[in-house]
Formats: sequence, structure tokens, C-alpha cells
Amino acid sequence: MVKLFKKLTEFLFPPACPLCDTPVSAHGQLCVDCWAAINWIDNPKCVKCGYPFPADLDLGGAPLCPVCASGNCELDWIRSACVYDDASRSSMLPFKHGGRTKYALFMSRAMIWALRDIDVDADIVMPVPLANKRLFKRGYNQATLLARPIARALGLKMDLDSVARRHRENMGHKNMRERAENIRGVFRVMKPENVRGKRILLVDDVMTTGATFGELRRVLMRAGATAVYGVTFCRVVRAI
Repeated sequence: MVKLFKKLTEFLFPPACPLCDTPVSAHGQLCVDCWAAINWIDNPKCVKCGYPFPADLDLGGAPLCPVCASGNCELDWIRSACVYDDASRSSMLPFKHGGRTKYALFMSRAMIWALRDIDVDADIVMPVPLANKRLFKRGYNQATLLARPIARALGLKMDLDSVARRHRENMGHKNMRERAENIRGVFRVMKPENVRGKRILLVDDVMTTGATFGELRRVLMRAGATAVYGVTFCRVVRAI
């Protein structure tokens, strides 16, 4: 019955690229041109934070970027599917602010692909919380839409209510120092019994400076979590 319903759905609504409507072989799949336009992150990259290195750079078996080598990485490890640039921005911003929730399918699949070289030993998947005021205005938490298929693919439970977030002004145009100051104290662990002794995989749409991940990791570890990892669709890449 499920297979029949799937075939009927695909007959009535043929799969198309969510970005340009070009016919494709499966729902949630990008066409060749849209896939090629995105700057996907592949090896070589930092084994801790996933920072992409030039393709012709030979760094040995387990390269670390200067930030991670100095011990300042915000998480135990983090991976991102692609670089935040004009191509990824054209899909990420409509998904986050324009109600294009159908983009979550191809984005989450790309994020699962980004985890291909990691032994994901997490216990739970946690979307980065959204403040109630912003959630009410937007109507959805984009991180939750990304986290659901990732949790299913990994066979893990998703935690939606152990951490709350206070509303703060938008961080879109703040620098690294201002972001760190603005995010300080916005998260509160409401159910510490759910995170105590757990290894947690955080999910978000974009990593800009890592301040959000760093603050959330701080409160989770203080509440008894044993490890905090991260995965995003895209990440800002700055010279380091």
C-alpha cells in the first residue's frame, strides 16, 4: 500500500528540482546544474571543525586548522555540507525567512552526506532552539525541519524541549566579538535529566562564527552532557 501510494504521488506530482523545477529522478533531489553551482565541502578539511582546505594542499592524515590546533574549537566536532556564498545563500535565506520549507529535504540529505566520514556516536539529535517570539513570527524552526530526517537516518531520538532560548536581537550583521556577547546567557537547560550523560548532535542551518554552538555547548556540558557535536547545511569560511 505504501509503495502504491508513493507511485501514485510521483505520478500526480513528478519529482522536480526544488530550486529550479527541472525534472529529476526523486523528490528532494537537485538537478545537475543546481548541484554543481553549490560549493560543497569535501576533503581535505579540518578533522575537528570541517574547515575546508585548498584541494591541492597535502596536510597528512588528520589535518587541523589553526583554530582547532590551538584548542579553541567550539564543539567536539562539527561538519557542514557546503560553503556559505551566493549559491547557497540563494536557497538558505528563502528556506530560513521565506517559508520555502520544501528545501529542508535536499538540505538535510546534504548534511547527512557531510557526516559520511564521521563515526556519529551521538545519543540524541537536538535542533538549535529558536526563541518563542521568533518562532511565532516565522511559524517554524528551520533547524527542526533539518533535524527530523537526520535523526531518522541516524536512528536517533530528537530532543525538542530540553533547552529553551531567550529572545535577543538579530545577530546577522554583528562581528565575532559582538555575536559572542549577544548570545551569552540566551540558552537555559529546562530538563537536565534528558541531557545528563548524553552525547548530543546539534543541528542548525548555518554556522557563522560558532558563537551559538559554543554557548549551547557550554550550557549542555554544564548540565552534564558528555560530548556535543554539530552539523549545519552551510558555514561561513574566513581566512585563518
